[in-house]
Amino acid sequence: MKGDGVTTQENTRRSFQPVNGARDWWQHAPMWQRYLVYIALIVFALILPAPWIGSFMSPASDWTSVLIFPIGTYILLAIGLNIVVGLAGMLDLGFVAFFAIGAYTVAIFGTKFGWNVWPTMLVGIVLAAVSGVILGAPTLRLRGDYLAIVTLGFGEIVRITANNTNGIGGARGITNIPHPSPIFGMEFLLDPAPYYYLILVAIVLVIVFSVRLQKSRVGRAWAAIREDEDAAELMGVPTFKFKLLAFAIGAMIGGFAGGIYASKAVFIAPDNFPFILSATILAAVVLGGAGNLPGVILGAFLVAWIPERLRSVEWLKHLLGDKDPAEFRILLFGAVLVLMMALRPEGILPSRQRKAELREGTGGMGSLGGEVAGPGTEAAAEVAK
Repeated sequence: MKGDGVTTQENTRRSFQPVNGARDWWQHAPMWQRYLVYIALIVFALILPAPWIGSFMSPASDWTSVLIFPIGTYILLAIGLNIVVGLAGMLDLGFVAFFAIGAYTVAIFGTKFGWNVWPTMLVGIVLAAVSGVILGAPTLRLRGDYLAIVTLGFGEIVRITANNTNGIGGARGITNIPHPSPIFGMEFLLDPAPYYYLILVAIVLVIVFSVRLQKSRVGRAWAAIREDEDAAELMGVPTFKFKLLAFAIGAMIGGFAGGIYASKAVFIAPDNFPFILSATILAAVVLGGAGNLPGVILGAFLVAWIPERLRSVEWLKHLLGDKDPAEFRILLFGAVLVLMMALRPEGILPSRQRKAELREGTGGMGSLGGEVAGPGTEAAAEVAK
């Protein structure tokens, strides 16, 4: 049995050799080649809403709208959650709360006070960050399962509070949320295209911000905390401060996504922010490869796009009758995650460091995560590549 397991894992590694080769090329590629890749990706993203692409990607739905929600929104949320889970190694099951705070901020200030959407988005980002600090300050002494339970409770508290507060619409929600004012000649009304380019700009900004953080002193501190928090503390890293910073930054990105979502949706209600959304975004991060930004983006794209694509599969429509394939996404994600944990626990596109942590430890997620890659270990050799 042991030999079979080793063979299966070895075959899985071999099947991903092209990915490893591409990663090696990227690490040694000169800057001009990297910028060419960046430009090509941006050009591809700009033409992605084209009808000829949508005819295959989403035959049963408006492709541009699907690119905004769920795809674009899920990617933005996954990048934010990756800072908390993938970089700092803290398990957060209530990330949807910050998404809701950003959305309700835009809705309340826009409908009750007549504010323009752009400043209300900034207010929503700030309030989401403050909420992250409020949540993290008393709870970040906890680790692993205990922290996950507290964050889960926070997410439910926000949703239930919104549901029971008549001053912000209660269970009826908030309607007639204003659209953003025109910018660069684009009218944010019923046409989904401007919203796609808005969320694309947001994703690019957040990616740049996240990459800069990861390569900074802050990112190195998060990596130390993720690998072994006690060792990081002994080495002089102020772990509580950096964990709190990770919560606040992740919350900011969640609030940003919520503000964009509310301005596009025009109507929000507490039912738009269930726990299952937090679980779905977490599944996207783990599936793609926690800690590795391209992997997280890929995981979020797949988690958002596959249920939409299944709507147009004829044999599946006959099999399910009048039921929406999206209703079975949790069953599908569960099966895929079990398969991934057995064959490739580090995710589809993991970073070398996270892959090494998983070989040496138990997952690289706080107290649930990997141990330090000591000298002479397989993990140390992997990281040194």
